[in-house]
Parts: sequence; structure tokens; C-alpha cells
Amino acid sequence: MLAIVTGIPGTGKTTVTIEAIKKLENDGVKYELMTYGDVMIDIAKSRGWVSDRDEMRLLKPEQQREIQRLAAKKIAELKENAHIIVDTHCTISTLRGYLPGLPEWVLRELNPDCFIIVESVPEEINERRGTDKSRSRDVEGIEGIALHQELNRDIAMAYSIFTGMTVKIIKNPQGKVDDAAKEMVCVLNDVD
Repeated sequence: MLAIVTGIPGTGKTTVTIEAIKKLENDGVKYELMTYGDVMIDIAKSRGWVSDRDEMRLLKPEQQREIQRLAAKKIAELKENAHIIVDTHCTISTLRGYLPGLPEWVLRELNPDCFIIVESVPEEINERRGTDKSRSRDVEGIEGIALHQELNRDIAMAYSIFTGMTVKIIKNPQGKVDDAAKEMVCVLNDVD
């Protein structure tokens, strides 16, 4: 079983996913969390192309595609023997525009069972980003955040065409991580 969890930076997708994994483990179901960006950054660093995650979006499109392909291959090999949740981005805002985080060749390689989008209201995302000093992010503003989430919904449905996977949107309002995690558990238990 392979599930993809996505959401723009600041939605709390990783926090919700970690909480869901803890709840699943309490139910005797083990999922391995793989952050697609971590797999990609390891590949890019090994090639000497970047020194940190935030430089990834500055790479040439052909370099990004090569890294995506190699990461998908690595993850697909692991899914044969484990339940995996892939934490990734549906779209990436680059200098040249939005880049699909999971192009067709990546989706076909991964062949996911379900796709979960974690969302929050743009104002909350903007506030969360403003307090996160651990990352170097572009400033999108409220309208840009809303557009980015809308694009993610659109492209997620397009992704489902290639794989037949379901697409679930989970809201993560401020202070409601536990509720969002419970909803994610229901989705993952239903697919399992």
C-alpha cells in the first residue's frame, strides 16, 4: 500500500501525517513515512547540485526531472514489502512557474493507492510560514497561497486519471491536528 500526502508549505501535512502514523501503530498497522524531498535532496547532494532543500527549486527543470525519476524508482522498490506514506508536494513554485511534483512518469512508477491533500485557510498558512524561521521560503501572500492550494486540487484530480487512485482533502485548522490525523487514519484504514 502506498499513500501520497501533500499540501503546500505551512498546511501542517507532515505534522498531521506523523500523528496519523502514531494512531495507526496503536491499532497495529505500521506505515513507513518517506519524505519525497528527503530522497530527492540526498540524490541531488550526491551529485553536488545543491547543499540544502531550499536550493532544489532553483535547479534546472531537467535536473529536477532526473532527481524526481530516481526518487520514484527508489520508493517504488520499497513499497513491495511495506505500507508507505510519501510526504511530498503536489506542485512546486519555481522561478519559471509551477512544476508538477509528481509528473506522469513518477506517478506510473509509484502507482499510489490514494492521494491525500492537507489544507488550511490561507491566512493560517501565511501566519505559520511567518513564524517558521527554519526555512527560506518565497513570500506568496494570501492570494498566492489560495491559488497554490487551488492548483494542487486541480492537479491531484489530473494525477488520479493516471492511477485510478482516490483523492481526499483533509482540512487542518489551527489547533485541530488530532481531528485531521483521525480523518487520515480513516482513509488509510479504508484503503488497507
